Formats: sequence, C-alpha cells, structure tokens
Amino acid sequence: MNAGDLAQSQALPLELKVIKTRQRIREWYGHWRGQAYVSFSGGKDSTVLLHLVRSVHKDVPAVFCDTGLEYPEIREFVKSCGDVEVIRPEMSFREVIGKYGYPVISKEQSRCIEEIRTTKSERLRDIRLNGDVRPDGSRSRFGMVSKKWRHLIGAPFKISAKCCGKMKKAPFAKYERQSGRMPMTGEMAAESRRRMTNYLKFGCNGLSRKSPKSTPLGFWTEQDILRYLKEFSVPYCPVYGDIVETDAGLRNTGLEGTGCMFCMYGVHMEGANNRFVRMHSAHPKLWEYCIHTVGCGEVLSYIGVQYRDIFVKGAAQ
Repeated sequence: MNAGDLAQSQALPLELKVIKTRQRIREWYGHWRGQAYVSFSGGKDSTVLLHLVRSVHKDVPAVFCDTGLEYPEIREFVKSCGDVEVIRPEMSFREVIGKYGYPVISKEQSRCIEEIRTTKSERLRDIRLNGDVRPDGSRSRFGMVSKKWRHLIGAPFKISAKCCGKMKKAPFAKYERQSGRMPMTGEMAAESRRRMTNYLKFGCNGLSRKSPKSTPLGFWTEQDILRYLKEFSVPYCPVYGDIVETDAGLRNTGLEGTGCMFCMYGVHMEGANNRFVRMHSAHPKLWEYCIHTVGCGEVLSYIGVQYRDIFVKGAAQ
C-alpha cells in the first residue's frame, strides 16, 4: 500500500468504511479462531471499535488497562460498558518516573534525550545530537534531539520514553501471553507519522508485525469517528462533551483527547488552555497530586508550559 491508496481509503464514505472495517474484524477473528480482544481505553476511538466488533462477534472481550492515570470520567464510563476485563501495570506512574524519568515533548525526543544521557556508545550519541548519516554522507534530522529542546539534555530531572511501555504495553503483553488472545486497537493512520508509516507497511491486519496487531480503523479519520458516534447513537464518555456541526465539520465540545492525565507529550503545542490548566479547574485534587507530589510542575515550568488556571481560587499562590 502507498500513500495514494491510503488517501483513497480515507476519502471513502462512512457506510463503505463500516463495511470494510467489519470485514477486517471478521478476518482477524477467523485467523485467530476467535482468540481476539479489543484493547479498550474508554476513549472515543476504541468506543467506536468496540461497537463495531460487538456488532460482528459478541464474544470478543474488551480489555481495559487501569493505569491510575485515566480521567475519572473515563473509568466510570468503562464500568458502564459491560463485559470489560481490567488489567493493571506492575509499576505506578510515580515509580516509573522515579526509576526512568518523565515523558516530555514526544516519545521520540524523550528517547533521544535519555539515550544521550545514558549511552556508552559515541556513535549513538553522535546520531542523537547530529542526526543519522545518509548513504551520501549528509545528515538527516531523523533520530536526533531537536535544537529547540537541546537544553533538556541538562535538565535537573530524569527524562524517559519508557512510561507507556511499562504502564500500558507490558500489561497488555502479559495478558496476551496468558490468554492467547490477539489485539484489535482503535489506532488510525491520520493520528501520527509513525502510525501512518505502520499502516502503509502492514495494513489493517498486521499479521507480519513482530507483535501481531489489528487496526481495523486504520483508514478512518477523526470526522469518521465523530460521525459514527452521532449517526449510530453510540454512548461515549461524557468528558468529550457534545458532538456539534460547524463550518469545518463535526467537533466535540469537551476534551479532544483522553490519554494519560499526567502525560506531557505534546502539551507545549496546546496553548494557554492546555490539559493541565483544564485539570486545575476540573480535577483540582488530581492536579495537586500531579503538579506537586509527582513533580510535573517543575518539569512543565522548565519547558515553558503554563499549568495553572488563573481563574481558580488560589491559583496565584
């Protein structure tokens, strides 16, 4: 598959995408003789996936990883979905950052900074500082710390990309070993360059992946997700607010994303009303724990991100 093929699939009307996705679900289920599961986060993407899977195979379980970092509304919504297995990581977020470091900027940047700080390989250090060497001897920007974030190499706190692996990937990998079931996730190619690259390489049903995984919504877009929820009247977590029509298409009036509450990936691009500012007003006790007990306030200050809602009483203190 190439980028043009993906673009054509992304442009299909929703009704055809539903048909195609159900077929991919049947193929995955059949290949593993029913030993499949839905990786269910409680977010809107995995909610759509779970609804589609259960419209085809009602015996496929949903599995939710309770990391302790989910929005309270997400955890309550998951409880309401029925037939959801709950798994948990072996380490808490506080233990992970204490041992490895904080997730900042992006997974790629965190990994590069961590490797510069810890590697004994001068070659790897050179790549992380100056980029990979192309066949013609020139340097690419791939695999290096952005110049904008070079100051983080000397930051007075640990930085790492291991959080997601320890708190989400490891529990699911353990579940797969113990149950023999293979995952279906709500990932979409439109979400990131990495996911697009993987989709172009493996398609919806990644049987040839090192760890096989199905992404039957891979060719969907955010608009498809919102339209499906709206048109099929699918219950979803109220933290997203209402789905409304605008000149630019559908949008939800609440949170746009509901990943781990304390994750700092991408927060520097969210502006003044970022996730931590919203947490300050909506979930003050969790904000207090995150900012002061866990220490995210120091990290956010260091990368120049505002994390207080100035309209909250006592915010200036």
